[in-house]
Amino acid sequence: MDSSTSQTYLDAFRGNFTSLMRWPHLDEFWDRLKTQADDGWYIYAVGEQPPEKPVSKQQLLTFVDEIDALLRREHEEDYCGIVYTDDREHPAFIKIFDPNNLGVSCGFSEKPPLPGWILSRIPPIELEQALYPPNNRRRWWKRLFGGEAA
Repeated sequence: MDSSTSQTYLDAFRGNFTSLMRWPHLDEFWDRLKTQADDGWYIYAVGEQPPEKPVSKQQLLTFVDEIDALLRREHEEDYCGIVYTDDREHPAFIKIFDPNNLGVSCGFSEKPPLPGWILSRIPPIELEQALYPPNNRRRWWKRLFGGEAA
């Protein structure tokens, strides 16, 4: 994958998102997504190898049903709040957080939890590597300015 595609994915990942805060909002969103479903979606389980090709419409529909059941079973709250989309009407990027790995829910974190799954129209990249490179890759430049050596 070329660097422009990687940057496009990172830009989309860091873009503006809206939470589907209530379960009825999520129901409406899933219904809308299902009517727009086609063979152009990537399903990325963050932490796994990113997929190289999109899934079929049927695979997307099956995933949506299965992830919805998992979220309702494991997120024991009267609100949803763990699914985010770039656009409620015509989504192209959807972040789904794992109810068992929510980390810091408010405030600031140096390394906020990544979503458990991402649905996107853009080919995904390996997020942990792109967002949190190993420390030796982050510190090498400090030598240039008299900082600590790598």
